[in-house]
Amino acid sequence: MAAAARARVAHLLRQLQRAACQCPTHSHTYSQAPGLSPSGKTTDYAFEMAVSNIRYGAGVTKEVGMDLQNMGAKNVCLVTDKNLSQLPPVQVAMDSLVKNGIPFTVYDNVRVEPTDASFMEAIEFAQKGAFDAYVAVGGGSTMDTCKAANLYASSPHSDFLDYVSAPIGKGKPVSVPLKPLIAVPTTSGTGSETTGVAIFDYEHLKVKTGIASRAIKPTLGLIDPLHTLHMPARVVANSGFDVLCHALESYTALPYHLRSPCPSNPITRPAYQGSNPISDIWAIHALRIVAKYLKRAVRNPDDLEARSHMHLASAFAGIGFGNAGVHLCHGMSYPISGLVKTYKAKDYNVDHPLVPHGLSVVLTSPAVFTFTAQMFPERHLETAEILGADTRTARIQDAGLVLADTLRKFLFDLDVDDGLAAVGYSKADIPALVKGTLPQERVTKLAPRPQSEEDLAALFEASMKLY
Repeated sequence: MAAAARARVAHLLRQLQRAACQCPTHSHTYSQAPGLSPSGKTTDYAFEMAVSNIRYGAGVTKEVGMDLQNMGAKNVCLVTDKNLSQLPPVQVAMDSLVKNGIPFTVYDNVRVEPTDASFMEAIEFAQKGAFDAYVAVGGGSTMDTCKAANLYASSPHSDFLDYVSAPIGKGKPVSVPLKPLIAVPTTSGTGSETTGVAIFDYEHLKVKTGIASRAIKPTLGLIDPLHTLHMPARVVANSGFDVLCHALESYTALPYHLRSPCPSNPITRPAYQGSNPISDIWAIHALRIVAKYLKRAVRNPDDLEARSHMHLASAFAGIGFGNAGVHLCHGMSYPISGLVKTYKAKDYNVDHPLVPHGLSVVLTSPAVFTFTAQMFPERHLETAEILGADTRTARIQDAGLVLADTLRKFLFDLDVDDGLAAVGYSKADIPALVKGTLPQERVTKLAPRPQSEEDLAALFEASMKLY
């Protein structure tokens, strides 16, 4: 397994090799003064941390009714999906609302992997309901749908594309006040309870995009590990891979002081700013938890300790990437999910083809980190060591190969599909996959190494088989 994979990666490296390193520092110091980068573009000089309030504890969902009472809520929208609406997490939340005398209406038509159409349906429901607070009980799809419903119900005269990230939308800053939103995550992956990001499939272009603004982050995230006991094994694995890549990508992203342009007004500073000293702490801590607990959480549904730690790791990584951003694994994942043909993931009760988000992200990770490692190799080696690699004799120039091998072993141990080919793609699909990645500038520009269309094609090709 390893020899063939190494040969493929070595071939990829040769294809992608550039004549000279374009990194201005080769170090990850954060003391650079504001001013001009070597390319002559004005770069940023500051970063900002925006995080939802977080409350963690087994059974903490039962407090949601009291929270809404404390906020003075009189007309609440509870957002979830059809599957979850029949399960204990939603029942516990509803019981708390009833007990505390909170009038509420349930919207349970969330689509797993939402589309612009499913967002619009929820938005219309929210606009008609004139709600004064929202509760989202579910995974990233539910929380993101709820954020969008809150945003556009609070800004009823806005066009849908006004707040969608450029170049697909206009990427306008959000200046309207939103209603309180309490997020109750039931999966351990997206970290959406901590972030101002809402992701969806834009069906017209068959590409994933999103809304990214600190204004839409939840008011409060209630992280209740009891909900994780309802997750099937593959949902645990795939959501855990999202945590893994959130941590790896935010830690290896372009440093915030090398990101351009420098905003002329703080309201235009993006939510995804580049790696920074505070996000780094959360990313590394999340990665250590993934290394220690993800395999246990997948293999034993009753392992409350492992599943609780993964639930918290999701929030930790969310705090990190919600302010630093992600890069190529996520940028390339959006067309992998959006162009799905017939693949239906195990353990997902859906009526449409689906490559789960975490799976679509992790399948390219060995190729991506082989590609990016020449920029900040020390960080790539550090993360490989956390994930179990013996790096004592590793050469710095092999950092990408070491991390890629470590990731392959990790994925093999967790029975992950053997690359993009196993989820229905072939070499003939690469042009469409590249085309779907190009609009993802919000994240791809945060990769520490710039990439051409040829580079992206080579990365997709190297990801067709993992083992």
